Amino acid sequence: MAITNSIENFEMIINEDFIKKANALTPELIQTEVIPKQIVNIVQDEKNYKSVFQANIDELKNIKMGRNDLVVLDFGNHNVGYVKFRLVPVGSPPDAPAYIRIKFGEIPIEIIEDSNEYDGDIGKGWIQEEFIHIDVLPAVIEMPRRYAFRYMEIKVIDTSPKYKVVLEDVLCTAVTSGDISKVTHLPSDMEIDLVEMDKIALRTIQGCMQKGYEDGPKRDRRLWIGDLRLQAQTNYVTFHNDNLVKHDLYLYAGLTMNEGRVGACLFTNPKYQVDDTALFDYSLFFVSILYDYYVATKDEETRKDLSATAYQQIELAAREMDEDGIVKDKETWWCFIDWADGLNKQAGAQGILIYALRHAIKLAEWENNTEKIERYNKYLQKAITGAMKLWDAEKGFFISGSERQISWASQVWMVLANVFDDKIKNAQLLEHTIAVNPKIRMVTPYMYHHFIEALVQNNRKEEAIKFMRSYWGEMVKDGADTFWELYDPIDKNVTPYGSKMVNSYCHAWSCSPSYIIRKYLM
Repeated sequence: MAITNSIENFEMIINEDFIKKANALTPELIQTEVIPKQIVNIVQDEKNYKSVFQANIDELKNIKMGRNDLVVLDFGNHNVGYVKFRLVPVGSPPDAPAYIRIKFGEIPIEIIEDSNEYDGDIGKGWIQEEFIHIDVLPAVIEMPRRYAFRYMEIKVIDTSPKYKVVLEDVLCTAVTSGDISKVTHLPSDMEIDLVEMDKIALRTIQGCMQKGYEDGPKRDRRLWIGDLRLQAQTNYVTFHNDNLVKHDLYLYAGLTMNEGRVGACLFTNPKYQVDDTALFDYSLFFVSILYDYYVATKDEETRKDLSATAYQQIELAAREMDEDGIVKDKETWWCFIDWADGLNKQAGAQGILIYALRHAIKLAEWENNTEKIERYNKYLQKAITGAMKLWDAEKGFFISGSERQISWASQVWMVLANVFDDKIKNAQLLEHTIAVNPKIRMVTPYMYHHFIEALVQNNRKEEAIKFMRSYWGEMVKDGADTFWELYDPIDKNVTPYGSKMVNSYCHAWSCSPSYIIRKYLM
């Protein structure tokens, strides 16, 4: 039964049957106790902040901290979980509360940067920093929030002149729904740098596998459908936690917006709710996620349950084509594609519409729905005709928007959509893009995923490996324990938020190396 609620300026349509099915698939989290491995200093070199060994962790018992003293603990790898520790007074009996600051960082810069200087575009509350008064000592402090971190700094703002404190029994209870024992080992002859990329990518997706597929365990902790698509693809060749994909699919179909539109993201706490953000490409990706899920699982019940939701995304998107079959451009944030500054989304959106239409036709074929097959083939031919109107034969590129912009993303999505339906032409377009290097580049692992998949699907595997090494490989060289939300080897300070402090450094759409390696390179 569907219930319609009016929430501010949009409707949320709730399908209770789908929500019940999602709830039944909610996983129990695997808990692992992790202790810090060493005590470190955070220093700045010519390029970046990095951690430097200071002392073995067993020396922690000898570090007595008073006013302005601090210690930085290194847990050795990225963790997602809950932290507790014990604070013990030494010296005279405590005559004032201990006042401490605790900072958590996925990378060293988060420990060093001053949160008072943050003036970014999203909430400061995402900075993992806490201030605590402790009235009675000794005390066991159990931090109520979940943190995503490798580094933990504890600074004593003050005690009193009469006593100091010692830190003991620091423990993180790490949580995930990703069982690493389900992941097969890579072949022994796999190149070492690819093995390392795979290991980091596995840690990335595992950190994002919670009660649903979160986009990032530090920020935003939501279910974003663009991230889900890449997580699901990676899951099928790694953790095989297909029920978690199914869980999220039912949630998206059970919490739609006006006219049954699949929202860009969902909140799961304190209650299930679709955000009031609709993106052209993200809504269409519901079609592709369902298609991929069925290919991987052959789950007939889920395909039958959710195909109507998938078809509705096609109908809504088809309205956005003009009479020439071209997706209408807009000045609002109507389509994501990538975070690249100045990127026009029209051509990329055109490619994604064609890409999703091909998947919708397969869904219709699997249920022998002749009416849908005919209808969507007409949409497909119209969209391909529209795409070819964006082709500039003289320049050898697809153009986008009124200014006829040429970008990497536009070419990649037209290749993935198989507008040419010819691997030789697709490969030539990719090679031309690499050679010319359009000014509007790619800046997210999300967009690089699509570029590299376009290469391997069009017989350019060596080129794909080369770009994996120059992108994710460079991230590894820059100290990544998990792969980041944003990375530009040319501009390593890139952020869409006004500060790197709130960038996510364990982000779902960055887990692609495991997918590419295990699907295409093994």
